[in-house]
Amino acid sequence: MSGQTSTSTPTIGADTQPKPGDDAPPGTPGTGEAVCRRCGGSGRLPDGQSCADCGGTGRVNQGIGGG
Repeated sequence: MSGQTSTSTPTIGADTQPKPGDDAPPGTPGTGEAVCRRCGGSGRLPDGQSCADCGGTGRVNQGIGGG
């Protein structure tokens, strides 16, 4: 080893662009990740195409409680 440390750490929620199925952008207070209703969390539709609602991730950002 050369004494260097790795600076590449996975970042949770690094995708800050809202997807069509999101209620709000990631990181918005009062929201959280949920399974995409359209694809059931698989990221794929029955015809094999990537789910447009979640961008193929299987997760969307939705409001949690309140109101």
